[in-house]
Amino acid sequence: MNIVMFTNTYRPHVGGVANSVAWLTDSLRGAGHRVLVVAPEFPGCRPDDGVLRIPAVQNFRGSDFSVPIPLTVSLSETLDDFSPDLVHSHHPFLLGDTALRVSARFDLPIVYTCHTRYELYGHYVAQDAPLLQRLVLSLALGYCDLCDAVVAPSQSMADFLTEHGVTAPVKTIPTGIDPRSFSGGDGNGLRSSLGIPADAFVVGHVGRLAIEKNLDYLTDAIIDFLQSEKRAHFLVAGDGPMKESIARAFAAHGLAHRVHLPGAVKGDSLAGMYAAMDAFAFSSHSETQGLVLAEAMAAGVPVVALDAFGTREMVRSGFNGWLLDTDAPPRRFAEALQWVHDLDDARRRRLQLAASRTAALFSRERATASMLDLYCMQALEQPGVKSINDSIWQTAKRRIEQEGKILGNVARAIGEAVMAEPQPLEAPGRRPGA
Repeated sequence: MNIVMFTNTYRPHVGGVANSVAWLTDSLRGAGHRVLVVAPEFPGCRPDDGVLRIPAVQNFRGSDFSVPIPLTVSLSETLDDFSPDLVHSHHPFLLGDTALRVSARFDLPIVYTCHTRYELYGHYVAQDAPLLQRLVLSLALGYCDLCDAVVAPSQSMADFLTEHGVTAPVKTIPTGIDPRSFSGGDGNGLRSSLGIPADAFVVGHVGRLAIEKNLDYLTDAIIDFLQSEKRAHFLVAGDGPMKESIARAFAAHGLAHRVHLPGAVKGDSLAGMYAAMDAFAFSSHSETQGLVLAEAMAAGVPVVALDAFGTREMVRSGFNGWLLDTDAPPRRFAEALQWVHDLDDARRRRLQLAASRTAALFSRERATASMLDLYCMQALEQPGVKSINDSIWQTAKRRIEQEGKILGNVARAIGEAVMAEPQPLEAPGRRPGA
């Protein structure tokens, strides 16, 4: 099968969506399928025969994202040569619109993976703008119904989509990981390189350091815990606009020497980061899955997290970590870390083993097989071979219809954003069992 992926972020950018698209691409190619990735240019990009780079505006609004400019003659020529069988879009905006137009031009099924809660990222455009938040949500939901099938990385995200009126078929397929690549890291070596004592209790975090990750809350909780546990350290693998403010907050409390911010890491270094941790702390409300939770658990690290999308499917209190209510104050989060710290060796080993077993459920093999099943189902549902004249007519007709649908989705979203009463955007919470 020939699959063309459209994504607004891709390697060498480091982030959840970029990693997700990269692993899926690699897994599909490894299974014998051809994949063409259409993605923006990024600083440091190297030539790749399987990637078509689109010119892009770098560091949009002070973020570390690139905004692609989806206007290029080479795209049409490359697609003609590639002869795609299916289109897979990973964003509803920018190159997401291009993906819709390509599916119309080639009369192909289009699958969309809803990686991101875009309504929670409006601060990159304007501050305190409920109207913008509702508009973005409405556009994203409308995009789902322009596609033939939608992939949700977690069941809570799938429920969110259907509860908000998405009528396109929604299938839950978590992003996969390779548990083995995170299970053999050199934690002792990494601790030594960063000056962390071998007997220290290390709380870790991995992710992009940005405001939508609820990091002010996490910082307050870790400060509380470090003040209680004088031999505890905090290890953060990641980069982003909040890195300096996080460092200043710990320094203001005299804790700079017990906080380690080595920046974004990957490969063996990332495995070493996880292996150096005794507990993984996660407070984001904006995830659709929280891939780093599976990575941490693959290394046998129990997780303390807030009950939110993605986390509630993975973390069970007392089994592989601890899950707190979303409105729990930072002090309660610190107490959950203290609970992990105070476990005896036998109970901690049981927690670590349960975490490893949980991670195995999110293997790449399982996820890739599920995605291929969805692709094949969509391909089988498409019309059979048509005559040349009929094909030309149908292609032109679909292209005109798709342009109308795109414009109609924008107009509908604007109307709903302006007229709608403010509503809570979080799906109803689900309390896990202990």
